[in-house]
Amino acid sequence: MGKRVAITGVGMTHQRSARPDVTGQELINEAVRMALDDAGMTRKDIDAIVIGNMDHFEGINYVDTWSVDGSGGLMKPIMKLTTGGTTGSTVAMGAYYHVASGLFDRVLAIGWEKNSESDTTGAIITAFDPFWDRPIFAGAVAGLAMEATAYMQETGATEEDAAYVAVRERTHALNNPYAHLHINMTIADVMNSPYLSWPVKMGDMCPRTDGACALVFTSEDAVADTPRKPAWILGVADRHLWAYTSDPYLDFKTGEGWFPAMQKSSQDVYDKVGITDPLEQFDVAELYLPYSFAGLRYMESLGFCAKGGAPELTRAGTFDMGGKCPVNPSGGVMSSNAIGATALIRVAECAWQIQGRAGERQVPDVKLALATGFGGCFWSDVLVLGKEKPEKARG
Repeated sequence: MGKRVAITGVGMTHQRSARPDVTGQELINEAVRMALDDAGMTRKDIDAIVIGNMDHFEGINYVDTWSVDGSGGLMKPIMKLTTGGTTGSTVAMGAYYHVASGLFDRVLAIGWEKNSESDTTGAIITAFDPFWDRPIFAGAVAGLAMEATAYMQETGATEEDAAYVAVRERTHALNNPYAHLHINMTIADVMNSPYLSWPVKMGDMCPRTDGACALVFTSEDAVADTPRKPAWILGVADRHLWAYTSDPYLDFKTGEGWFPAMQKSSQDVYDKVGITDPLEQFDVAELYLPYSFAGLRYMESLGFCAKGGAPELTRAGTFDMGGKCPVNPSGGVMSSNAIGATALIRVAECAWQIQGRAGERQVPDVKLALATGFGGCFWSDVLVLGKEKPEKARG
C-alpha cells in the first residue's frame, strides 16, 4: 500500500522580469535553500530530486545534471520532467509519486525558468509538427486566441467578461510580495490595451518571468520530524491527451467535451477525494490561468458552474478575495509566469494557504485547496491539498 504524502517545506524566489544578477543554478539555489530551511532540513536529508523547466527555451540540455550545484543533487537520484506549461505540476506529481511509492521519505521538487534568456515564442513554434501545426501556429498567444473565440461563439461571453478576470488577478497580486507584476488595473485599462491576437489584448495576458520554486514532499513516516504543519496531498490526476495543437478543437467540434483533458482529470481526482460540488467544497483555488478567458472557460471545465455560467459568477465577485471560493489570491499566472515553476507555484500557494502562512493573501480557515497545471496541447494536471491527513494513499 502506498504512503501518504505531505508538503512540509516551501521555497520561492521573488518573481521578476529579469534576474541578471544570478545564473540559472543560483536562481534554483535560492528557492532550494528557502524550502530546506522551511522544512528544517539540509541537503543531506533529501533522498531524491525531481526538477523541471522548458529546457529548449534557454537551450540547455540535461538540466537535471547541469543544475546540481544549485539543486544540491550531487550523488542523489534525479528525475527531469518537461511537459510544457504543466511542467511544474508534473514535477509536483512526480515528487508525490516518488514518496508515495515508499522508496523515498523526502523528495525535493524544483521548477524554474529564466525567460529573460530564452526565445519563448520561437521555441514554442518550432516544438510543434512542421507540417500540420507550425505554418499556422504563431506561438502561445495565437493558440489561446483560438480558444477564446470558440468560447465567445459558444457561450455569448464578451471581452469585458474576460476583463473582469484580468482585473481580479492584478488586484490579488498587489497582496503578494513574490509576484512579478504589481499593477492596479481597471476594466477600462484592460479593454483599452492593445490587441495581441483578437480577442486577446495585452491586458489579458501573462508576463514572461524569471523565477524558481521548490517544495519538500515528505512521507507520513517522516512528517513528525518537520517543524511546519503538513499540507497533505489528497489526490492527483492528469490528462495529456493530445499531440497536435488542432486536436483539442477537433474533440470540441465532435462532441468529445468542452475541455476534455481538464474535465477528465478533475473528475478523476474529485472521485478519489469525494468532491461533488467544487464551488461549495473548495475553500481556495490556485489555477493555471495564462490569460483572462481561461478564468471563464476553465471554471466551467472544473465543474464550478455550468457551461456559460462563469461570466455571471465572475462579475458577481464569487472568485474574488472574500467571495465564495477565492481564485488565485497570489495573482496567479497573469502576474508571474516563470514557466517551469508556474504550476509548481500553484501547489506552493495552496500549501501556504493550508498552513495559514499566505500573509496578506491568506483566505480564512482553508481546509481544502485546488491546484492545476495547464500547457502543451491543452493538457491538464489537477491536485487537491487538504489540512487533514487522508485516510489512505491515493493515486
